[in-house]
Amino acid sequence: MRERRRSVTQPFRRTGGSQGFAEDMTFHATVDVPFDGGPAMGNWLQKQLARRPWWMNALLLFCVYMAFIYEPWDLFAKPVSRDVEVFLGYAFHGWAAKLTNPIHWFIYGLGTYGFWRMRPWMHPWAALYAGQVALSVCIFSVHSRPGFGGWAFGLLGLALVGALAVALWRSRPLFQPKPTALSQRYPGWAVVTGASAGIGAEFARQLARAGFSCVLTARREERLQALALELEKDCGVATRIVAVDLATPQGGERLAAALGDLEVGVLVNNAGFGLSGRFDKQDAGRLAEMVALNCTAPVVVTRLVLPRMLERGRGAILITGSVAGRQPLPLHAVYAATKAFDLLFGEALWSELRGRGIDVLVLEPGSTETEFQEVAGELPHAAESAASVVATALAALGQQPSVISGWFNWLRAHLGQRLMPHSLIALAAHRVTERYTPAENR
Repeated sequence: MRERRRSVTQPFRRTGGSQGFAEDMTFHATVDVPFDGGPAMGNWLQKQLARRPWWMNALLLFCVYMAFIYEPWDLFAKPVSRDVEVFLGYAFHGWAAKLTNPIHWFIYGLGTYGFWRMRPWMHPWAALYAGQVALSVCIFSVHSRPGFGGWAFGLLGLALVGALAVALWRSRPLFQPKPTALSQRYPGWAVVTGASAGIGAEFARQLARAGFSCVLTARREERLQALALELEKDCGVATRIVAVDLATPQGGERLAAALGDLEVGVLVNNAGFGLSGRFDKQDAGRLAEMVALNCTAPVVVTRLVLPRMLERGRGAILITGSVAGRQPLPLHAVYAATKAFDLLFGEALWSELRGRGIDVLVLEPGSTETEFQEVAGELPHAAESAASVVATALAALGQQPSVISGWFNWLRAHLGQRLMPHSLIALAAHRVTERYTPAENR
């Protein structure tokens, strides 16, 4: 184990002496303390590389180089007059080649992501693309170098890259997910806050179908009772109802007390709501309630449930955020800020608990078919189903710190941040949210 030097300031109190005085003093020292961050990072890297054979790790590094170094340079710095790109053996020059650069960039970016995450869609597309490259190398070499040299180089390239294509084709089992049932990964009860409707109720349904007995909590007890009867009848699981308002200071403590000695395998921090409208037109009390429910409640509930998860060395914590937390959102200013808090809190917690048996995931849905629009005071508009949103979350649990449901939401969250300044994003978002906000609240 390596050591590093650290400066330490230590207070102490000296008493006594000829005058019976007491004196507060400090001493300053430099000591050696153990530092084991290096081995931890090394172990993590070894674990990641062990997911692939050596040649696939080399291919991953090649895709990283192409996506982050070569293709950006080729597109933005390489002179147009020198640009040459080859597709299926045909060479493009000048501006024709430059226009194909984004396609290559996109392909190598997908390759980087696909090999790193070992995504199922990499088979057969990685093998097919490698086969296309093998043919391109052969055809281009034969046409550009007449004679024996062109044929020799072309056939050699065809053999080498073709062997890679065959290896990728035969690697299908490596790309296939090896799912373990959620109830086996996180044995115990599932606790779902905000379970009376929408995403929370759907979390309860899908977790119950996965074999979890469920603790259902929200303010509306009659809705919880109806959902509990549904789960017991359709899924054959046990349920427990806790009618509590988590926006109150005592809400989290009451929920923790109601859990008693239950072993909690999955905690879903879903309770929350939004408000739509211009900030100065919103009620200050309701804004404070929203901050308490969206931000304080998941912190308190997670802090109360987490210790026993850590004792058992396994568990899952989900936090329902929103894609709104990725950008400034006029007419939803405070709501978007609360969801930005949820995202940063959850992703930081994911890092803290990684390697200790606790998986953390922040779910970031866009517009969803729930009561949210009505409660927030929005005009009705198209939305994704709650079932699809929850399925996305459960599929990503244990794989990553956060997940955005829906490809359009993913593009909206990432492209804008990379291509536009925040001021322009805020103005563009304002134009969109105005369409869903009643005129009297704008």
